[in-house]
Amino acid sequence: MSTRKTFVLDTNVLLHDPLSMFQFADNIVVVPIIVLEEIDQFKKELSDRGRSAREVCRRLDELRKQGHHLADGVTLPSGGELRVVLGAHEAPHVLRNAHSADNMILGVALQLAKEGTPTVILVTKDVNLRIRADALGLTAEDYDVEQITIEELYPGYAELSVGSQAIASFYQDGKLPIETLKSQAETLPSHIYNNEYVLLKNREGGPQTALGRLDHLERDGQLVPIRKLREGCWGIRPRNKEQHFALDLLLNDDIKLVTLIGKAGTGKTLLAIAAGLQKVAEEKVFHKLLVSRPIFPLGRDIGYLPGTVEEKLNPWMQPIYDNVEFLLGLSGTGGKEKRGAHSHQDLVDMGFLAIEPLTYIRGRSIPNQFMIIDEAQNLTPHEVKTIITRVGENTKIVLTGDPYQIDNPYVDATNNGLTTVVERFKGQAIAGTVSLFKGERSSLAELASNLL
Repeated sequence: MSTRKTFVLDTNVLLHDPLSMFQFADNIVVVPIIVLEEIDQFKKELSDRGRSAREVCRRLDELRKQGHHLADGVTLPSGGELRVVLGAHEAPHVLRNAHSADNMILGVALQLAKEGTPTVILVTKDVNLRIRADALGLTAEDYDVEQITIEELYPGYAELSVGSQAIASFYQDGKLPIETLKSQAETLPSHIYNNEYVLLKNREGGPQTALGRLDHLERDGQLVPIRKLREGCWGIRPRNKEQHFALDLLLNDDIKLVTLIGKAGTGKTLLAIAAGLQKVAEEKVFHKLLVSRPIFPLGRDIGYLPGTVEEKLNPWMQPIYDNVEFLLGLSGTGGKEKRGAHSHQDLVDMGFLAIEPLTYIRGRSIPNQFMIIDEAQNLTPHEVKTIITRVGENTKIVLTGDPYQIDNPYVDATNNGLTTVVERFKGQAIAGTVSLFKGERSSLAELASNLL
């Protein structure tokens, strides 16, 4: 008896991932012809959706050139089969507006099931369509090759209980071999990744603790001490261990990709900008601090904005300006002479700072800069790939964001660019991540974040 399944793909699946038709192993993939008609409407768009539509058309044309009709089925590289199905001319009359594209896709899946096709599964990212399919007795699933739940997202650090002797040895030698750590720890995570931070606790109940970072490049792997920040970074000091981990990553010139994840008020953007100013204006490691963020409004948009590009960007970039002004001492302390800059505009005029939209980044090459992409949870995986592949020689890029606060209607907490980068780059020698949990903006902001 055949164990092959038949997957009927919705339009949004192919637009989300143009290569989705190749992701179903040796099973049968069915593309209703109404899906191709919908994709044809998008292929002229100068957007990611248009790019995906054109890629789908190219891939199907390549399969067509194998010499077999798509209606009869063509063999996929995975051993599966792809078919383009005309389907019923009408969807079931039980459905209101039976001629809508969604209902015609449902009609194809129902027709295949009625013909005795084994295990028909409708694959769609449309929640409502999955509900309607279930009501009609069809099996329906979401599509995501690597769906990442927030609860399972790699946090970037772990707590380990070890003997007091191991902690003493770490302080005395300035390192601790990973093999010693494994033999000493009561329980270990299933994976220990490169650049993962560790809080060592005394399992005998004593007060001794230590903070370190796993460095697999150091002679078969060592736990090494993190950077001491007695003088702070551009005037600020970490207020908790996660912020200490974050600054250690941000100030490490060997780590070129940093991701900071945390709820509102945990200090993600402030820490990143402080480290960037430190590296650009004080240590001269990079030529410029480049800060950008995607443009998505919270709630109802206010419409078109008048003025030059800079004037149009002001409302969107104000959170960046706020953080820079705070670091320059303009928020309450009155220290206007700090480092010769009075405002963020002075830093721009001095060549230390650039604040730009992400709109025009495609095609650029950005060397010798400290890049910060704020609110990266609103980016798609493809957009994040476009941004990171712009990074030139001696450039460091920092992505910050909160997966629980997404304004982009086309991504969610499981498939946005920020969480995708965290999962794909964990363990890489030039990448590191930290999740921040404790809000430090104000007691009211922390209470609101927790209660609301």
